[in-house]
Amino acid sequence: MSTTHTIVLGAIAGLTIFVGLPVGRLRTSSRRVKAFLNATSAGILVFLLVDILAHATEPVEQAMTAAKAGEGAWGRFAGLAVVYALGFVVGLLALFYAGRLWRRPASRTSDRASVGPGAMAVAEAQLRSPTQAAALRVGMSIAAGIGLHNFSEGLAIGQAAHSGEISLAALLIVGFGLHNATEGFGIVGPLGAGGVRASWGWLGLAGLVAGGPTFLGTIVGTAVDSPLVYVGCLALAAGAILYVVGEIVPVGRRLSWELTLWGLAAGFLVGVATDLVVVAAGG
Repeated sequence: MSTTHTIVLGAIAGLTIFVGLPVGRLRTSSRRVKAFLNATSAGILVFLLVDILAHATEPVEQAMTAAKAGEGAWGRFAGLAVVYALGFVVGLLALFYAGRLWRRPASRTSDRASVGPGAMAVAEAQLRSPTQAAALRVGMSIAAGIGLHNFSEGLAIGQAAHSGEISLAALLIVGFGLHNATEGFGIVGPLGAGGVRASWGWLGLAGLVAGGPTFLGTIVGTAVDSPLVYVGCLALAAGAILYVVGEIVPVGRRLSWELTLWGLAAGFLVGVATDLVVVAAGG
């Protein structure tokens, strides 16, 4: 498999996220359905958070163990630990402060077209409810967090191909492709809870934000093998996802706490099931 083929297949693995995004076009007035959809997306994110933190912490622990045994430098451990901590904090707080900036224009002008950055402004300009605008912001925040996570998946694909493990790279592409298909649903869950029927343009942008980084990560992975980059991306993703989960769960509690718990369980188990595909592939 050539580098070009690896990169193209890595892009396909990321773009399978579009499989779940059309759910964001469905309309429903049932509070129970909204609560379940909202919580299922949160459950998927909770699984991703657990999975990401496990993979991000492993290189740091290995560096510390090697340093204690005299087989590695403490400086390497310190570097990984600092990148881990900074990545997590930036990922957690960046979305909070970005949310403040997104909301500020809305409170200063009656022109709805000024709300939100870039393409988000177009979608939000058509909304009549601040709750709906908030749902779009949360959905795009989820896409950003998943994008950081998918960048690390692309790194894994690229690094496997870079090291000559072609069969592993191919199996990871298949496994991550199946896994990413469920993440699209995680993005649009809050939209259902907010009664938002997202435009195709918004869904396209969300898909690129969430799935595109798999393509970019594959490119980087075929050329660079850096534990610092790997840990940093995972830590950023973990912080971002934790913030988004904190935004989603209170909404579900207001709609139906019972259905929220069921949705959390369902989403988490869907995440586990799709991850087992990756494990079976040798990833």
